[in-house]
Amino acid sequence: MFNTVITGITSLLTDISTEMVYPLIPLYLSSLGAQPAILGLIEGFAESSASLLKIFSGSLSDRLKKRKSIAILGYTGSTLGKLLLYLSTSWPLVFAGRMVDRIGKGIRVAPRDTLIADSSTEGRRGRAFGLHRAFDTFGACLGVLIAIIILANRGRGLDRAGYQRIFLFSLIPAVLGIVILFFVRETGIRTQTPTRPRMRFKNLNPKLRSFLLIVGIFALGNSSNGFILLRMRNLGWTTLNILLLYLLYNLTYAIFSYPFGRVSDRIGKKKPLVIGYLVYSVVYFGFALLTPEKSAIITWLLFGVYGLYSALTEGLEKSLVADIAPESQRATFIGLHATLTGIGLLPASIIAGELWNLFGPKAPFLFGGVLGLGAGLSLLILL
Repeated sequence: MFNTVITGITSLLTDISTEMVYPLIPLYLSSLGAQPAILGLIEGFAESSASLLKIFSGSLSDRLKKRKSIAILGYTGSTLGKLLLYLSTSWPLVFAGRMVDRIGKGIRVAPRDTLIADSSTEGRRGRAFGLHRAFDTFGACLGVLIAIIILANRGRGLDRAGYQRIFLFSLIPAVLGIVILFFVRETGIRTQTPTRPRMRFKNLNPKLRSFLLIVGIFALGNSSNGFILLRMRNLGWTTLNILLLYLLYNLTYAIFSYPFGRVSDRIGKKKPLVIGYLVYSVVYFGFALLTPEKSAIITWLLFGVYGLYSALTEGLEKSLVADIAPESQRATFIGLHATLTGIGLLPASIIAGELWNLFGPKAPFLFGGVLGLGAGLSLLILL
C-alpha cells in the first residue's frame, strides 16, 4: 500500500500539472488558427508515440529488474514537455511539447503500474489500481480548478500570454511529483528464473488476446478528449464553462474509481468493463445529438456519466492484465496492453479530425458510439 500511496501522490501532482494544461490545448490551438484536423494530428501522434514506448519501457523494466528509476525518467520527460508548451508560439511547437510530454508518459506508465501490481496481492489489486486512479484523478480535478480560478480572475478570458502563464505555473506541481517519487520502494522481481515473453500475438494467453483485440478495435473510435472540448466550443460554450464541465468529468472519475475497483475484486473485472464500454457508447451518441438549443442539464449529465465510464474502465483494464500476466513478465504485458490499446489513438484522432471536417462535428461521436457499443457486446460474448 505504501508504494500505491506514493505513486498516487506523484500522479496527483503530475495530473494537477497536466490538467492545468490539457483542456486548454484545443482552445489554445484554436486561438492560433489551427483547424480540428491539426488537433487530431497532434493528439494522435503524441498519444500513439507514448503507447509505442510503453511496451519497451515495460520490457526494459523486466530485464533490468528496475521500476523506480525508469518511472522517474518518464516523469522528468513529461515535465520538459510542459516547458516546451510554455515556450510555444505556433502549433508546431505545441506539437513538440505534447510529443515530449506523452513520450515521458510512455516511459513511466508500465514500470509505475508494475510497482503498484507488485506491491499488492491478486485479490486486492483492483482496489489498489482504483485507489491510484482516484489520486490521479483528484489531481486532475485540482488542475482544472486552478485553471478555472486563473481564468475567472482574468474576467475577459485568455489571450496567448494568458495561456502561456498557465503553462508556466503547471511546471511547479510537475517538479514536486518527481521529488515525491524518489521515496517509492523498489520492489524488484521475486521470480528467480524469468522467461523472455513471446511477443507474437498468437502466443498470448487466449483470454488476454481476446481482450486486447476488443479494446484495440474500440480505440479506433476513442479519439482524444480534446474533440469533446472542441465540440463544446462548437456549441457555443465559453472557455470557463468548458473547464467547469471538464472538472465535473474528473470529479466523477475520481470519486468512483476506488469503489469500482473494490467491487471488481468481488465480482470480477468483466461486468464493470462491459458496462463501461456501453456507457461510453451512450455518452458519445449523446455528444453527437447535442444542439445549442438542448438543455444545459443534458450536457452536464453527459460529462458526469462520461466520468463513470473512465472510472469503470481505466484502472480495471490494467488490473485485469496484471492478474493474467506472469509475475516475471508483468511490466512487459502491462506495457503491451498500453501499446496495443493506445496505438489506435493515432488513426482514431486523425479519423475524428477528418470526419469533423468532411461531415461536421457530429460525425466523430457517432463513429465512436458505434465502436463503443460493439466493444461492450464483444467483451460480453468473448471474454
